[in-house]
Amino acid sequence: MRQVGSVLWPKLRTLQIYGANTGVGKTIFSTILCQAFRKEFEKVHYLKPISTGPLQEADDSHLSTFGPGIRSKTLYQFSDPVSPHLAVRGSSQDISDNAVRRAVHDELSSYADGQDGVAIVETAGGVLSPAPSGITQADLYRPLRLPVLLVGDHRLGGIGSTISAWESLHIRGYDVQSIALFDESRYGNYTYLRDYFAERSVDAFSITPPPEARATASEDIESMRNYYSNASDSAQVTSFVDRFLHSHDQRIESLQSMPKQATEAIWHPFMQHSERNENTVIAMDSAYGDYFQTYQKKPSQSVADPGPASTQETSLITPAFDASASWWTQGLGHGNPQLALTAAHAAGRYGHVMFASAIHEPALTLAQTLIQSMGNPRLSKVFYTDNGSTGMEVAVKMALRAASKRNGWSPDENVEILGLIGSYHGDTIGTMDCSEPSIYNKKVEWYRGRGHWLDFPTVKMRDGQWIVEVPEQLRNELGDTQRFESLDKVFDLDARKSDREIYRKYLDGEIDQLRQAGRNFGALIMEPVILGAGGMNLADPIFQRCLVDAVRESSPSASDETDWRGMPVIFDEVFTGLYRLGRFSAASFLGVDADIVVNAKLLTGGLLPLCTTTASEAIFEAFLSNDKSDALLHGHSYTAHAVGCAVANESLKTMAKISHSADWAAYRKDWSLPAVETSSASPTQQLLWSVWSQDFVKAVSHKPNVDSVFAIGSVFAMSLKDPAGSGYASTAATGLRDRLLAGTEPGQAVIHSRVLGNVLYLMGAMTSTPETLAGVEKTVLKALE
Repeated sequence: MRQVGSVLWPKLRTLQIYGANTGVGKTIFSTILCQAFRKEFEKVHYLKPISTGPLQEADDSHLSTFGPGIRSKTLYQFSDPVSPHLAVRGSSQDISDNAVRRAVHDELSSYADGQDGVAIVETAGGVLSPAPSGITQADLYRPLRLPVLLVGDHRLGGIGSTISAWESLHIRGYDVQSIALFDESRYGNYTYLRDYFAERSVDAFSITPPPEARATASEDIESMRNYYSNASDSAQVTSFVDRFLHSHDQRIESLQSMPKQATEAIWHPFMQHSERNENTVIAMDSAYGDYFQTYQKKPSQSVADPGPASTQETSLITPAFDASASWWTQGLGHGNPQLALTAAHAAGRYGHVMFASAIHEPALTLAQTLIQSMGNPRLSKVFYTDNGSTGMEVAVKMALRAASKRNGWSPDENVEILGLIGSYHGDTIGTMDCSEPSIYNKKVEWYRGRGHWLDFPTVKMRDGQWIVEVPEQLRNELGDTQRFESLDKVFDLDARKSDREIYRKYLDGEIDQLRQAGRNFGALIMEPVILGAGGMNLADPIFQRCLVDAVRESSPSASDETDWRGMPVIFDEVFTGLYRLGRFSAASFLGVDADIVVNAKLLTGGLLPLCTTTASEAIFEAFLSNDKSDALLHGHSYTAHAVGCAVANESLKTMAKISHSADWAAYRKDWSLPAVETSSASPTQQLLWSVWSQDFVKAVSHKPNVDSVFAIGSVFAMSLKDPAGSGYASTAATGLRDRLLAGTEPGQAVIHSRVLGNVLYLMGAMTSTPETLAGVEKTVLKALE
């Protein structure tokens, strides 16, 4: 699984030259710096990825003339002196962004021969000039995240263009180490920019402009040679060279020291710290697209002793596929420039504004979008929180109040929730009580477990066959394991009439027994389709549908069709909602509407924490009175954070567009489905598909150490066999996790995954390409061997 990512070689120092505009002197500064570095190192390289214009005027030719001993090269040369995106069209070539990145990466890798050296990579045009594909240069080269020298504009208007160029790079996560420009007295650009950037901890320096052209070519060449010799020896350039070399060493030192420092200062989540050490903590240098850019110290390796001598120096940074989608939040790729710009705009417009008795456009737009897009006629009001746990806490408060008020229960009466075994709804004290005793909560001193949890049949593939497996203790009531020829058949609610009858009879009896025992239930809480943190269990959708129907039909009809009956139904779609399973709402697979729906995770595309709890009008009205104490007195300092709401609006708009993309059409085709899906599909047209190929899912299901698998939407999960038993405490999947992180081939990207006991799961982002996921599949299959 080959992936171009950020690079950091111990002995090869890399520097990328960007220009605030065209004609600002990038090549002149590159030549000066190459000569200055040549005084420090024998090996200095100049690389021009893309160049347009006549060959004799190419920048690498300039370096060959004025940079003795400098190794110069251009990767893509176009004779037409126009923008690269136009030059490519005129040449009839098809050059992808990945091809350019890979060419740059491979060329730089060839320079990393274990000897001290420097490589300068000079871009073409300005920071936001188009690349061959049409995207901006800043976006094209961002995955490499090379340190940058920005050549500012010394001309009239150059102050603004230089600051704009720096902001464009800064907002994309580049490290702009210095600003350099020609000195001039008329406009005072350098003086202003020096002070401006000093306030932002960025150094700036200037050099004298090159001399005017001489009468003859030979005189001109001699004049420029003298200029370059003097400029490369100048105090300003020498000072920059020293700072740059120091920053390279400091970056390495910081990466290598962070894991150890973390063990002293950080309390990590979901980790037993007696097992933690500096070899198990991974330093994240950056992230882009589907990949983390990581540093992890190898137990047998140190910087002082990097291992056996090699003609190829290895980058300290390894791309690692984010297989957990960063705890299920990642939807539109790390470092997404559009989301970053959206966040910056909202931060500049609002910052954060308090939400008590107020409204702002991003929050209003998001609320209206959610209510309309869910296709649930019950929902009418959106309450904002900051994460799934608190969003579920609010949902429980809403439901318990509504149920208690309608049933006339006093505050002293015990009110419980009804749910499913293996549920997980968050880490707050209240939401922990909504799950049965488990590793997550039973050692929390305040935990009481206020509810009743039903076991349920699960869907999985075993040895290439889709099955619905009934828990052993329920087989007398629900029957034996069933086999299906496809996942679509499992989700065909109309066709499985006999199963619906069996499930309803069982559930009606269970609910009746609970009521006769005098137990008061204030809500049915479910994660529709997949129960996530409890172990990645794909629930039989018929069972979940029948449970909702049984709850609602166990009491008289409500006042209207949007009112709740029996008890309020809460759908926890924090994990499964918002296109995670290929559709806007996971509830649509069940053909039933909830009274309260909680969304988070993918809401902001993986950029910011934000959560919404959307409720029906009947739930809302349960809090209405003339008494302030009857209100929903819940909120956060950052409620309806304007930046988060703005990003969520952009995220949802982008994901809706992606759902009709060519990549998603290819995924559906692989699962033999129509290219376009609508959220209004009937229960008999469930259109089940996954970004993970059918061949891969089947192949894994046949592995001797794999018990079962399933895939739906962007989610793939495999349960590994464990003689000691399954569950969160199992260590059966840790070996596979560690093999994936170590890598299966030298120089290849690795896979950063999370496990839930004996379950290892993989998730793609909405923007993951078929090529990327195919590489992940190949690596996983090899690791399973």
